[in-house]
Amino acid sequence: MRIVAIIQARTGSSRLPRKVLLDLAGEVMLTRVVNRARRAQALDEVVVATTVQPADKSIVHLCAERGWLFFRGSKEDVLDRYHHAAVTHQADIVVRITSDCPLIEPEIVDRVVHEFLDRQPEVDYACNMLPRRTFPQGLDTEVMRFDVLERAWREDRNPAWREHVTPYIQCHPDLFHTHGIMNEVDYSHMRWTVDAPEDLAFVRRVYEHFCHDRFSWREVLAVLDEHPEWLEINRHVRQKDIKYGI
Repeated sequence: MRIVAIIQARTGSSRLPRKVLLDLAGEVMLTRVVNRARRAQALDEVVVATTVQPADKSIVHLCAERGWLFFRGSKEDVLDRYHHAAVTHQADIVVRITSDCPLIEPEIVDRVVHEFLDRQPEVDYACNMLPRRTFPQGLDTEVMRFDVLERAWREDRNPAWREHVTPYIQCHPDLFHTHGIMNEVDYSHMRWTVDAPEDLAFVRRVYEHFCHDRFSWREVLAVLDEHPEWLEINRHVRQKDIKYGI
């Protein structure tokens, strides 16, 4: 059984263009995400899934330079991109991570994967955002079998859902058995993802404190206990909504 994390990444971002290639304490954001994801012990491989757009050649060059596996696919149909990346890299289990989460936590990735595996074959999909978010936004991890991803790829006809890969699975409890992982303490008010300049400022503050990417999410929590004012940097930023209507 081959467990493959697929990290979606592109340079086109309306709120913060080329954010995945912006600097975080001496390395670009995508490098920080890949480095942290690769420390998850449950993964057999990490693949960067970018687009065929000319602008994303810079991501391809970075992958080639660093020796990372990559796949190029559709810009808008990210579900299609994930499906073909999974086929190309022979994934039996797919772990979805996004490239705007430079604080992604190996410990949490491992926890979600192991809870998913422990519930096989009953559970089709597991994540740490259901039944509600309790981890900081930016530590999102989703896990599914390839056959589940393939069914969504085959049946989903909603372009807005396909852009976000998994809404078809999440919104069809009659078709898929899902499992949610929740934290004992609710940190959902914390925003650790990067979608706006204020998010970048917050994450840069964290990286400037550590000067490397080997810290844990628990160490970040400890630093934020000492510097609660950092949370004010991007508290007002609101995530773009997913259109769940069919």
